[in-house]
Amino acid sequence: MNKSIVCAVVLTLFSCGASAKISSVQCKDKALKEASKLLAFYSEGDDRATIDDKVTPLAQIKNPQNNKQIFDVLEIWGYIFKGKYRIRIIYASNLDCALMGEEILEYADL
Repeated sequence: MNKSIVCAVVLTLFSCGASAKISSVQCKDKALKEASKLLAFYSEGDDRATIDDKVTPLAQIKNPQNNKQIFDVLEIWGYIFKGKYRIRIIYASNLDCALMGEEILEYADL
């Protein structure tokens, strides 16, 4: 790939990320409960499933249906035995923490 193209892509990524607003942690308690339920569902009720109580607010995202609406994204880590899971809970904080989406990804070296 051309070096100038790579530089342009890198500059674009940095400039886009710089303007992003960090999510509110207003829905932290609900996010922890939801993450626990999601990991329990994902693990089919495995009693070794645990959730870290640290909640990391990530950059807000736009509602794909309406660009004028913004969602908050909260990241939580979960564990099952030796497995590690990144959980992202998406809320419309301005609507009494309405749950809009969930994402779970197992961290694994395959």
